[in-house]
Amino acid sequence: SLLVSMYILTGLGITVGFHRYFAHRAFKSNKVIQITLAILGSMAAQGPVIFWVATHRCHHQYSDQPNDPHSPRLHGNGIYNQLRGLYYAHIGWLFESLIVNPLIFAKDLVHNPTIVKINQLYLIWIILGLAIPTAIEGILTGTSIGAFQGFMWGGIVRIFLSHHTTWCINSITHVFGRYRFENADQSGNIIWLAIVTLGEGWHNNHHAFPSSAITGLAWWQLDLSGWIIRVLEVTGLVWDVKIPTAQMIESKIDA
Repeated sequence: SLLVSMYILTGLGITVGFHRYFAHRAFKSNKVIQITLAILGSMAAQGPVIFWVATHRCHHQYSDQPNDPHSPRLHGNGIYNQLRGLYYAHIGWLFESLIVNPLIFAKDLVHNPTIVKINQLYLIWIILGLAIPTAIEGILTGTSIGAFQGFMWGGIVRIFLSHHTTWCINSITHVFGRYRFENADQSGNIIWLAIVTLGEGWHNNHHAFPSSAITGLAWWQLDLSGWIIRVLEVTGLVWDVKIPTAQMIESKIDA
């Protein structure tokens, strides 16, 4: 239960917060929601919010082209080079010395004092994300073994799974998947990945309409993050939610 709940909560911090709100401004919200999403996303341990947003915006500007921070398509032809590209896009790019300039790709966040402070306290949020499941399981069981199990399942295992499912978006969806829309890159839709990434696996849809708050553009495309945004909109906690019209979708369908 701790694994699933912490995975979903911190995952929504990434998908709804870091990705759709901070990186793409797909909707507007109040300061409490902004802070909550920024902290939850930071607890996922995928990097500070400003770093994450700058890297993702750079990826969109140069998607599958030179200067893309994590494209699997820039390593040549042949099976070996394709595998090398998948490894690089999945995790190898994290070990490169290249760092995206936030003053170019995340200038709005750099000038936001609240987000800068949350960014500076990044390690605190990671520790909090580990401490919460540890404390809950420790209290429920009243044992040190229980606390350790909470730390492992709600913390370490959750972070491991969260990292690799997110990295699959960088690697697998830019090599495999279905292509519904004509995009300048090679992003594809993968249904099973959309489920485990709370809607991010509809990557071809996302690259067709980057500022859309909803990635599951068809009724059958599961998009938990998009549903959460819809609920927040109904309650008035978010507004100006961006969604492409039927005409916009039709005009971009790959014939």
